[in-house]
Amino acid sequence: MKLLLRTTDPTMIAFAQVLLEGEDIDSFVMDVHMSTLEGGIGLFPRRLMVADRDHFRARAILTDNDIPDGL
Repeated sequence: MKLLLRTTDPTMIAFAQVLLEGEDIDSFVMDVHMSTLEGGIGLFPRRLMVADRDHFRARAILTDNDIPDGL
């Protein structure tokens, strides 16, 4: 799996996932439960991962929809 997006904005992650689902690209959000350790203040970024074979297309989809790199 490759890192596609890293952000502290949960709405950005959700929007990116919807875009990827529309193109039949599976994604996985990592670090979702870190808010338990940080007290819910959103300090630690979440990571959106995709399969190696889908990374190029996924990056193009995010770029086409003006989602910042976030890496």
